[in-house]
Amino acid sequence: MSLTGKARIAGVIGWPVSHSLSPVLHGHWLAEHGIDGAMVPLAAGREDFSAVIDGARRAGFRGVNVTVPHKESAFAIAHSVDAAAQAAGAANLLIFRDGKIEGRNTDSIGLAESLRETIGSLNGKSVVLLGAGGAARGALLALEMLGAASIHLLNRDAHRAKTLASSLARQVKAPVHPGSLEDWKDVAGSAVLLVNSTSAGMGNNPPLNIDLGALPKDAAVCDIVYNPLETKLLKDAAARGHKTIDGLGMLLHQAVPSFEAFFGVRPTVTPALRAALVKVLGG
Repeated sequence: MSLTGKARIAGVIGWPVSHSLSPVLHGHWLAEHGIDGAMVPLAAGREDFSAVIDGARRAGFRGVNVTVPHKESAFAIAHSVDAAAQAAGAANLLIFRDGKIEGRNTDSIGLAESLRETIGSLNGKSVVLLGAGGAARGALLALEMLGAASIHLLNRDAHRAKTLASSLARQVKAPVHPGSLEDWKDVAGSAVLLVNSTSAGMGNNPPLNIDLGALPKDAAVCDIVYNPLETKLLKDAAARGHKTIDGLGMLLHQAVPSFEAFFGVRPTVTPALRAALVKVLGG
């Protein structure tokens, strides 16, 4: 059944892009809402990004989701960007409208919603965030949305943590305390949440090596990695009795504004949708 009489087409662009769950995720919602549309994977190397975006616009795409390694290039190519993209210096969503490209970043919204549905508000509470890359920027904004009272930002290179904290000082009102991973045991004892925003444990990357014994027993542990769904960090945390939050929830929630922009309906994240993606990951 078509809502407009014409199929609505959007894409997901990356390199590689075959691993992307976006076609399955959006396909689930398209079927659920009876929309005549499709999410098309677009494989593009760095040197081909602009050309592929131009081709998608000419072909009548509504827009594209953007994955690695193109988020900074997407930010640069956009005619306008939202506050989240401006703060992150990256866009994971490009909307084609009236001959212009609108850039947005929904990663922070995705993480905030995933955390909110699992642990609620962070008002008055302390958090430890690991990493100082692009994902950490979005994570800092998400923790600010949830009202964190204090954020310890730890990275292998403490200087990068200081630089990131300084660059987001205007957007993140909560005190951000940058440091190195060696500071972990000194700050973990007061945390209600640990968030890993590094790529440690993703794919063939070595797992994160950290002593969870320093965390309070009632603290939660979040890893933004979703492949594998249960990283070594989350396995170790679950074995110690911590509440764990995988990266799939973030992926699901960050896609909600994209689907609404592309297909005109605001979808909901349901257990059935999560089960569908878990099945794909398991395969």
